[in-house]
Amino acid sequence: MTHPLSIGPHAVTPPVVLAPMAGITNAPFRTLCREFSGGKGLFVSEMITTRALVERNEKTMQLIRFDASERPRSIQLYGVDPATVGKAVRMIAEEDLADHIDLNFGCPVPKVTRKGGGSALPYKRNLLRAILREAVSGAGDLPVTMKMRKGIDDDHITFLDAGRIAVEEGVTAIALHGRTAAQHYGGTADWDAIARLKEHVPEIPVLGNGDIWSAEDALRMVRETGCDGVVVGRGCLGRPWLFADLVAAFEGRLQDVARPTLRVVADVMVRHARLLGEWTGDESKGVVDFRKHVAWYLKGFAVGSEMRKRLAITSSLQELRAGLDELDLDQAWPAGAEGPRGRTSGNNRVVLPDGWLKDPYDCAGVSEDAELDTSGG
Repeated sequence: MTHPLSIGPHAVTPPVVLAPMAGITNAPFRTLCREFSGGKGLFVSEMITTRALVERNEKTMQLIRFDASERPRSIQLYGVDPATVGKAVRMIAEEDLADHIDLNFGCPVPKVTRKGGGSALPYKRNLLRAILREAVSGAGDLPVTMKMRKGIDDDHITFLDAGRIAVEEGVTAIALHGRTAAQHYGGTADWDAIARLKEHVPEIPVLGNGDIWSAEDALRMVRETGCDGVVVGRGCLGRPWLFADLVAAFEGRLQDVARPTLRVVADVMVRHARLLGEWTGDESKGVVDFRKHVAWYLKGFAVGSEMRKRLAITSSLQELRAGLDELDLDQAWPAGAEGPRGRTSGNNRVVLPDGWLKDPYDCAGVSEDAELDTSGG
């Protein structure tokens, strides 16, 4: 049951995309997910700030390094100033830094929305249009897609207007997370909104995002909403093999889902930490960066709280491996490992620039100064 998805010249089969996640979807994690998928699907970088890219910030230039085997190379950009976004996109196109550009209009975190960026931005229709126009014109032959949420909150819903603007400005595909900015990651994703967007913009592919915790969830989302593909974020935290499940499901092999023993999980954990060390050029730094993943990988397994704490403060591969080897590695995949993972906080007040909601069209007050100067988390 493979549904081919076209992102410009790139055929994405099965139609499965790794969502950009700050501090998570760096080259090592993308490598793991891609290996499990057999190279199928699309794997997007973590959020790259347009200002930092244009200024060739050292950390940002590291974040846009792709493994030689990554094709197509997908970069997600964040920006609020059309001129800066345009410069960043032209730089990517002219210097052959990526094959696909995704624009972030979905991030709900305060440091982003406070500047009018991420999920706050589509409320300003004219600003959204200006950014999309600059991006598409600067990209040349590169496809430009966008990821967004339903709106700021239930009183300020923007996704249908934003979808229409995207079509008019030449965006190749849209991903919709079925939550508002105010919901963050709480509550339940509104898949009906994804269905409505698909009906509203039949001209281009619509991808659904939100509450895909299993391959079965992905198939159900496509069936219930009519969307053209799925974007998977928190569901793959500590579970890169979810991409093997997704490929199997879309190819009609739902019975082939992965149920790794703790031994297999431990081996993947060590490999993930090792890849991070190689990527940063410092084993200890890689293992420290890996610490945030420990609880996700061990979710549901019988591992005592003291050992969990110990594993979450390791600073060498040897220490990590030794700790894991003390566990009962023959444990089967536990039922408790299924279902939601990652952040679930919700119903937050969205932090916005002063007067942001007064006029949905006027975008005065947004300038280059509003650009964040660092990429990633």
